[in-house]
Amino acid sequence: MNIIERGRAFAKRLRELAARSVWDWKQCPHCSSRVTIKNGSYMRHPWGVEGRDTVRVQRHLCHSCGKTYSETSPLLVRGSWYYREVHRAAVDHWLHLGTSLRRTAEVLRSWIGHQERWQLWRPLDTSRRERCYLAASTVHRWLDRAGQRAVDSVADQLAGIGTPRELGTDGLWARLKDQVVRVVLMTVDSVSGLIYPPVVARNEESARAWGKMFRRAHAAGLDLQQVRGLCSDGAQGLLAHLRRDLVWILQQRCVWHIWRGLTGHLSRAASQATKGLAEDVAAEVRAKVRGELVQRIRDVINAVDGDAAETALAQLRAHPCGQALGKRLTQLMDRLLVYQLDYCQGLQRVSPEWYWRDFRLRLSRGRNHRSEQRLERAALLWAVYHNFEPAQWRSERQRHDRHPGQSALEVAGVPPGPISYLDALGV
Repeated sequence: MNIIERGRAFAKRLRELAARSVWDWKQCPHCSSRVTIKNGSYMRHPWGVEGRDTVRVQRHLCHSCGKTYSETSPLLVRGSWYYREVHRAAVDHWLHLGTSLRRTAEVLRSWIGHQERWQLWRPLDTSRRERCYLAASTVHRWLDRAGQRAVDSVADQLAGIGTPRELGTDGLWARLKDQVVRVVLMTVDSVSGLIYPPVVARNEESARAWGKMFRRAHAAGLDLQQVRGLCSDGAQGLLAHLRRDLVWILQQRCVWHIWRGLTGHLSRAASQATKGLAEDVAAEVRAKVRGELVQRIRDVINAVDGDAAETALAQLRAHPCGQALGKRLTQLMDRLLVYQLDYCQGLQRVSPEWYWRDFRLRLSRGRNHRSEQRLERAALLWAVYHNFEPAQWRSERQRHDRHPGQSALEVAGVPPGPISYLDALGV
């Protein structure tokens, strides 16, 4: 089952559990016998958004198999002091608002116990509830448990959802306990924005790390034989893996990373043009030379075809200060205009760097997760959330979402409908 089918099955189980009658509970879940009797009860005191409740749980004894069982509720979580709604609110608060674990616990405590920040919101409210002691460590445990379910859902997670031909890949570095550094690698469908399950690796210069990422994406439902193009930065490990195992996939170098890589060469070229000049004259010459070089680089990168790019590259190298920049771009020419090929229609020129913007808010530079396994579970949990979450409606002048109000799953042709990522993860 893919991730949407898992969510539907979970929501169906909750509805069936809520609809069970007294007669249904007389049937033994172990042997299906109805020769049962009531066998006492016990009390539970769970916390919910309305405060703390007292719930009576009925027990039954089966005469056929001799086993006992208890009536269950879709509102309760086995072994927890909190209702299911609190579990779901904590996970959603951390993912959707991008806040810390401590602040998530603080806001939930305020709502549940009418304490702390509740008194700031409602200074005239004199009502008092039993004090709640929800801790950040408890929220972290719930998040990690949801991440474990995300790990279990990797197999066929996106099976039958879209047929990606153009991908984007990128990595994010994180610092864990004892100054351990790891990188989270992900791959994204350039058209729909679907994120395939990411992986955590020691570094991005190893072909083995990228091979692990593609194997996990394939296990989740990505047909690698259908992929034609891929946009990424200049990670040598990725290029080595493509040349060795995925030779039919063409790599497009990310334009943003190219500009960032040329920044040092550009500064040095502009500085060399001002040697021996007075300070006031040097500033003017430096700005002029830099503007000329930037324009010629832009002509190469934004060329409409290969011939125009070669012409612009020759003009750049002919510039008195453009030799080093021209040499650098010459090395990238075979991967600079891949997006213009008919074979790679729809391929973007920028790697999915912006996807990490939201994850960084929850990452806390990795310190909250401390271990490689927990970091990976958090990344998998975030990827599932992103695929279900609709893009915002924006009214900004310079920024527009390509599919406002639609989630990545909906763009891929499989709208989740009333099913949420919390249902898909069984929270």
